[in-house]
Amino acid sequence: MARGGNEASAPSARLLDGTIASVVPSPFGGGWELDVDGTPQSHVDLDDPTHLHFEYVARMGAVIDRLRMPGQPLTAIHLGAGALTIPRYVEATRPGSRQQVAELEPALWDLVRENLPLPRGASIRVRIGDARAVLGRLPAGLAGAADLVVSDVYSGAQTPAHLTTVEFYTEAARFLAPDGVLLVNVADGAGLAFARRQVATVAAVLEHVIVLAEVQTLKGRRFGNLVIAASRAPLPTEWLPRLMAAGPHPAKVAQGAEVVEFARGARVATDGDATDSPKPSSSLFDR
Repeated sequence: MARGGNEASAPSARLLDGTIASVVPSPFGGGWELDVDGTPQSHVDLDDPTHLHFEYVARMGAVIDRLRMPGQPLTAIHLGAGALTIPRYVEATRPGSRQQVAELEPALWDLVRENLPLPRGASIRVRIGDARAVLGRLPAGLAGAADLVVSDVYSGAQTPAHLTTVEFYTEAARFLAPDGVLLVNVADGAGLAFARRQVATVAAVLEHVIVLAEVQTLKGRRFGNLVIAASRAPLPTEWLPRLMAAGPHPAKVAQGAEVVEFARGARVATDGDATDSPKPSSSLFDR
């Protein structure tokens, strides 16, 4: 795998499962990447935290930009830290936001904190532990108060099964304000069986659901990331279709009847029958 830097000398840490996380110079667009076992997990530009290099992250950013009034601070919960790209984006675009972050790997957080430091004065609290366990010990005052909950949890290149279920999403949704938004990053390939099941599962918890993805990914023709956005209230989608179609790789916003059709026949995932997300081919991340 050709990458932008000498990985042998890159800052690194061994994670709980024995894999290696490294911070390496990004080969594209400047900044840094957090790489875990050959999978690029995050891109961070310390000079410009609003630079969202990965397409699915930019789509999350487009939804976040529509929350509340421009520049208004948010209360946010992030399940899965990576290099904290989205928390940095929220802090840069919404100064004064209060943010909680769950991260399973203490060694990964130490690696990020030492090599990709957070902005001085940012109100970002990182809590070490499994995402569901962290939800269970968040301050009681956060229940019903979050403008944003982001679920972007990966162990290597896969989302663990217990973080894909109706029980998990019900617990996460408990923290949303009445018009708060849940964002979920889902990776899937041909046929989109896992993604369809995830949409059905989220829709069983929150009434209003949209799906954002690159067109060929949404059609199930290639492995890629889909962003699910969901809320108890109608979602702020007025400008999203135009933003998504603008590229650089045209994307689509599926909503209404399209979402119903997308999830048709898919079973809601439960703690008793959920599976990890599909593992992508190792060649997917070749540069």
